[in-house]
Amino acid sequence: MAIKIMLHTNVLDNIKKDGDKLREDLKEQGIILINVMASPGGGKTTTLVSLIQKMKEKHRIGVLEADLDSDVDAKKVSNLSGVEAIQIHTDTLCHIDSDMTREGIERFQDKSLDVIFLENIGNMVCPADFDTGSHINICILSIPEGNSKVYNYPRMYQHSDFVLINKMDAIDFFDFNLKEATEFIQRQNPSVQVLPYSAKTLEGVEEIIRRLEEKIDYWRR
Repeated sequence: MAIKIMLHTNVLDNIKKDGDKLREDLKEQGIILINVMASPGGGKTTTLVSLIQKMKEKHRIGVLEADLDSDVDAKKVSNLSGVEAIQIHTDTLCHIDSDMTREGIERFQDKSLDVIFLENIGNMVCPADFDTGSHINICILSIPEGNSKVYNYPRMYQHSDFVLINKMDAIDFFDFNLKEATEFIQRQNPSVQVLPYSAKTLEGVEEIIRRLEEKIDYWRR
């Protein structure tokens, strides 16, 4: 008799349960966790700095930086934004899960934080499937990556609340169709909010913050 084991499904179900538990625990503590995902070079760190600099007067913010080894981004975020950043080394893992997130959060010296940003591994595959325990998921797509990146990684958009299209200041120099990209993303996830911006010039950042604050308020209810 042959026995069929759906290992992939069972593993992801358990990961989702752990994520749900962390989400609930953080909500009870008054903490909103925001997971930021993108390809390497997509602009995660620059975007985080731009958002934090404008949000930290209203919120007590911390940052978790997930990297295979380096702590360069953690130091950069902390130095430029003035908030505490905790480095999580994943070694050979291409993702971070809720257990790793929980361990990182426990290491913050400031226990009064109410918003924590998690800068996920630079990867458009694994982070889409591994629940970090976040309340809000943000995916960044940069103009130089081109429209093909949109079609190659649809699961990332299916799991995102926001897709931020970065480096709009460079759109005239690259073959990128904003309308086409937006329509494809919204077919994958009709509820996702697609917001163009530039982390460098800050064009569109205020609108991102307004939408993000609405989502934060929703989770605080």
